[in-house]
Amino acid sequence: MPGAIYAEGLVKVFGEVRALDGVDLDVPEGTVLGLLGPNGAGKTTTVRVLTTLVRPERGSASVAGIDVLEHPDAVRHSIGVSGQFAAVDEYLTGRENLRMVGRLYQLDGRQAKKRAGELLDRFHLADAADRPAKTYSGGMRRRLDLAAALVVSPPVMFMDEPTTGLDPRNRQQLWEVIEELVAGGTTLLLTTQYLEEADRLAHDIAVVDHGRVIARGTSDQLKARTGGERVEVVVHRREHIATAGEVLRRFGDGATAVEEHTRRITVPVSGGARLLAEIIRELDAHGVEMDDIALRRPTLDDVFIALTGHAAEAEEEREGTVP
Repeated sequence: MPGAIYAEGLVKVFGEVRALDGVDLDVPEGTVLGLLGPNGAGKTTTVRVLTTLVRPERGSASVAGIDVLEHPDAVRHSIGVSGQFAAVDEYLTGRENLRMVGRLYQLDGRQAKKRAGELLDRFHLADAADRPAKTYSGGMRRRLDLAAALVVSPPVMFMDEPTTGLDPRNRQQLWEVIEELVAGGTTLLLTTQYLEEADRLAHDIAVVDHGRVIARGTSDQLKARTGGERVEVVVHRREHIATAGEVLRRFGDGATAVEEHTRRITVPVSGGARLLAEIIRELDAHGVEMDDIALRRPTLDDVFIALTGHAAEAEEEREGTVP
């Protein structure tokens, strides 16, 4: 049975750009799918198709059990959307913005007023509720935008890079709100280029490149594909780099990577903490002074680089112009 968000073989072309080239997705109810990919990979176009803003050339999709192509109006009544940029009216107050959205969703005046108050409290905006949105900080606008997407408590949410440009404190606050939503049963598709965000929030991750899903799994499953543990050593003196490299090569399971400017040497290993103790003893025996040594697992950044050939870029995605 298809999940709360389902897509099969989505194809979308903008001129000569093939933004989607057969995207398949299946997101179970009450879970979070993190959609990762480099700029232009197709993440935003996928969201636009699933939220009825763009019609694909081929493929099928359903959201909350409703066919996206055949019943777009019904889909719009079942979803909330928070885009890359806060879509609020700067000249209205926070309260007025939320009441307006409520009336657009056909809530009566009393219901819209009550819901606006609830959301302002939930998103820690009550103190600024009657100020024009143009006086809000970036983080406050982001929270107001997300509150607007939740006026009708939709069962399915789409968030397209919701924390781009936020400082760590505001990003943390939004993560906590998202976790509350999912704990309450909301299904979420989240596009992001903050890999720690996907690591924390997503039950499942799909990596998209050139309009296709090239990898899918949990964070741990994707990390396992990249390889095992790594030992990283930062030597105190530049002249010790070569010696440390020779020592690590004897313990390693693969090529040793050297960063001259940071005096960091990295090698894949197997053996865990026991091996780390042996390496420390051997480096000490060779007189190598260390500023740092660590045993670590692959990160999602390692996965991203291994799958796409480069690191994620926190920039606006360019996938073509929507008609």
